[in-house]
Amino acid sequence: MPEHAEAPISAAGGVLEVSKPKDGDHVTEQPYEIASDKQAKDLPREIHGTDSDEDSLGSPRDEDAEYVNGHPVIQNGFDVSKYIVSLRDDGDPALTFRSIVLGTAFTALSSAITILYTFKPTEMTVSGIFLQLLVYVVGQAWALLTPKPERFRGKWLQNTLRFLNFGQPFGIKEHVVAALIASSGNNGLSGVEVYAVERLFYNRSVSATTAVLGTFSISLCGFVLAGVLRALIVYPAEMVYWSTLPQVVLFQNLHFDKHANRRRLIKFGWALGLSALWEIFPAYIMTWFSGISIFCLASMHAPAHIGSVFSSVFGGASSNEGLGLLNFGLDWQYIQSTYLSLPFKQQLNSWIGYVIWYVAMLGLYYGNAWNAQNFPFMSTSLFKSDGSRFSVTSILNSNGLIDYAKFKEVGLPYLTSSTVWGYFTQNLAIGALITHVLIFFGKDMYVAWKQARARTQPDPHYQAMLKYKEVPMWWYFALFVLAFFAGLIVNIKGETTLPAWGYIIALLLGAFIAPFSCVLYGLYGNGVATNQLSKMVGGAIHPGRPLANLYFASWSHQVILLSVNLANWLKVGQYTKVPHRVMFGTQIYGTLLGAGLNYAIMTTVVTNQREILLDPKGNSVWSGSIMQSLNSQAVTWALAKDVYGINGRYLIVPLGLLIGLALPVFHWGLIKLFPRIQKWPLNTTIIISYAGLQYYGNTSWIWSSIAVGVFSQFWLRRRIPRIYNKYNYLIGAALDGGSQIVIFILSFAVFGASGKEHPFPTWWGNPNGNPDHCQ
Repeated sequence: MPEHAEAPISAAGGVLEVSKPKDGDHVTEQPYEIASDKQAKDLPREIHGTDSDEDSLGSPRDEDAEYVNGHPVIQNGFDVSKYIVSLRDDGDPALTFRSIVLGTAFTALSSAITILYTFKPTEMTVSGIFLQLLVYVVGQAWALLTPKPERFRGKWLQNTLRFLNFGQPFGIKEHVVAALIASSGNNGLSGVEVYAVERLFYNRSVSATTAVLGTFSISLCGFVLAGVLRALIVYPAEMVYWSTLPQVVLFQNLHFDKHANRRRLIKFGWALGLSALWEIFPAYIMTWFSGISIFCLASMHAPAHIGSVFSSVFGGASSNEGLGLLNFGLDWQYIQSTYLSLPFKQQLNSWIGYVIWYVAMLGLYYGNAWNAQNFPFMSTSLFKSDGSRFSVTSILNSNGLIDYAKFKEVGLPYLTSSTVWGYFTQNLAIGALITHVLIFFGKDMYVAWKQARARTQPDPHYQAMLKYKEVPMWWYFALFVLAFFAGLIVNIKGETTLPAWGYIIALLLGAFIAPFSCVLYGLYGNGVATNQLSKMVGGAIHPGRPLANLYFASWSHQVILLSVNLANWLKVGQYTKVPHRVMFGTQIYGTLLGAGLNYAIMTTVVTNQREILLDPKGNSVWSGSIMQSLNSQAVTWALAKDVYGINGRYLIVPLGLLIGLALPVFHWGLIKLFPRIQKWPLNTTIIISYAGLQYYGNTSWIWSSIAVGVFSQFWLRRRIPRIYNKYNYLIGAALDGGSQIVIFILSFAVFGASGKEHPFPTWWGNPNGNPDHCQ
């Protein structure tokens, strides 16, 4: 790889940047509108808000920065802080009547849609960028269509209208707060899903006490870690949370210097409109665009045994069809702006992982590992030895516990080779995550912690936030104490079948993994799947108790998930200068509001549609497949000792943890033997994670994501940094927004979300079978 493809880095491929600000890197606490002329000249042109096509940024050049035609090449998090994200802070209000109302309204919308779609045949989530655009449209309408207070007489009336934000500009901080509340609404979804499974499959309705205290505990138990560790996972410049950058850039381009950014916003509008128009074709009219494969076309009339192999290797447009090798999907809802945002070092490691994935998946299946050829090439279902579907209810008693007499008669379930490989690599990645962070980031984390305590962290955005009051540490601890005792009460009462000591182990397990996951997510823009570890440990210590496994995994995984989510939004707040205490309070409000709404809707649906949700097929309106899958997994993991134990068929899965712990040590040893390897941005955690990430589902987008990553991070970023710095993240947000708006509309209009499906007529571009024409 060219030496200038990335900034000088550690052997791990990324460090927590601790270099001091260069000369000329100063931070003003004044809004930039009133900055002095000298200060304005010293600000980078991207930060100052202009949209000039000149070949100079107007800022002092850094000795370590690389420039192409006068524009800096973005190489690390410090470059993002200086050249991509604006330092501007207008001091506008964040917590307003309008921001709370909009956040509440869109939390209700996103929560209702998300929980309803867990009971629908078509799965759907409301994306952050989609919510961001909706909030902006309504917020702008509120500002423009309401009268200004100055038009009325009477001080009391004017003050009332100002409180209601009538005629007041819709600021960036209001926008961020409203979008944050709306996006936090599904933080507590995991607990509500457990309640649904309990109602459906165990014929038990949780009491009001369990519902309230359990939801509160599960929804907020992970917040304390993000707060305690924010000096490590939020403040440093290198903790970018790359996948969120399109949202941050969109926030600032919608609100800052609208006249100067007019050209950018016009381009954003065109990109959004074209993306929306295009999405109709791969999603509805011509689904062949979702998976274009020359090899699939060539095998259309091949014999069945050859066509099956081609489908396994090259097919990927349908769920669980195949590996999608050289299959290019043009459906942006699957590609998304993530691959325009993730740093090159991350994507390079993921590509290495994909190569391992292709070799392993084909080798295991055609080598007939674990009798793989008796079962589908890719599937997450459970099977009997003859290839028929395994029914989890066949080994349960009337109380929903494992009946070992029935279990002995029916026998152990079988997994497909793709599922075993997926589980194994997830454990490999979790093990590698721990040792990789300790070996390669440990020293930098210590320095970052010292800098944060001394308030000397050099990131300009951190320095700009020093004027706002921090959230006292005792706030986080007090919240944790409340959440902890709420969960303890629920488990002591015995309604969860999870003993109190198991609950404490679940929290400790999540608390141990969460910091490592946050560091990786901040540095590379994505994390490692950890839910399986929670289920495996829960099954090992609570054998024969599927419901206890569900609760154990929910509490444990939520600690990790909420830590990452809160840290991510705290970084957005740092970039957009939203006060710390506002971020803290609104996260809690949005999470609890969404959890309450999810629970209310869930109880209504489960009560009224119980028989349909229990039917494996469901109907065109309702489906219990997600809840059925959760219950099946819980039953399987309740048999962890038999399935994955010393004498189990899949012992290799838990051994993955130990093997994973050793991989970064091996990497470190190679560096000591061959120092030149230190220049390669390798990360064994990401490599292994991507080596098994897609063991089920649609795969036709993989090669398209590689093409997008090469174009954006390898070519555009290095060759035309002027275009990259101005438009890469903005256009990515527009493409996401356009595709997601159309998918939302199509879901209700033609995909059956409203009760009746209207499929597009079948033709060559929209075939009955796999869209890529593989057999």
